[in-house]
Amino acid sequence: MYRLILDPVAEEQIVAVPDEALSPLAELFVLLETSPWSGQPFNPSNPRANMLTHAFGERGLATYIVLDEQREVYLIRVEWP
Repeated sequence: MYRLILDPVAEEQIVAVPDEALSPLAELFVLLETSPWSGQPFNPSNPRANMLTHAFGERGLATYIVLDEQREVYLIRVEWP
């Protein structure tokens, strides 16, 4: 199991997401704690990098970094256009 850490900017963005995004976002948090490598590479030309993105809900996108040695996932951005 990984520990999920929220960047202060991500925290601000989470507060701004609409109510309909909260349940899918909570489900994503559980997934990131159990299977963080399930996302897509942030940079497709470097598929083995530890910076990933994961879609949630109908339009959401989370960007995060997996720190395997520390067993942490650092959520850096949450977007809901």
